[in-house]
Amino acid sequence: MSIQFSKSKSRSRSLMSEINVTPFVDVMLVLLIVFMVTAPMLTVGVPVNLPNSEADSLPDDQEPLTLSINSKGEIFIQDTKVGFSELVPKLLAISKNRTDTRIYVRGDRNINYGRVMEIMGKLSGSGFSKVALISETRR
Repeated sequence: MSIQFSKSKSRSRSLMSEINVTPFVDVMLVLLIVFMVTAPMLTVGVPVNLPNSEADSLPDDQEPLTLSINSKGEIFIQDTKVGFSELVPKLLAISKNRTDTRIYVRGDRNINYGRVMEIMGKLSGSGFSKVALISETRR
């Protein structure tokens, strides 16, 4: 005894649902290229020749302020040049009087070490407790 099943009309008219990932891949590749081009431009624009270090990088939980000291001893907050006397008032204004704001100090390797310590001492004396030095990693 053989049983024959006939195809029902509902099965032959079922919808085929497929996801076309080609547009998604195209968009992701365009975004990858855009981020690869713009990422180097997001760094602080003051040219500083950083020293090398083998230390691990610090974890970033919030956006830090970057303080740069170029080879001439000039001080920059992000990209803005500031004088030594107006350094702390500007940092307090930017950080909204929060002295727990993380500050990264980028000192040129050719700068006098005393100048870097003078600036870090002023920051520490003003109550800023999260001050860190930035260096390049060795390869």
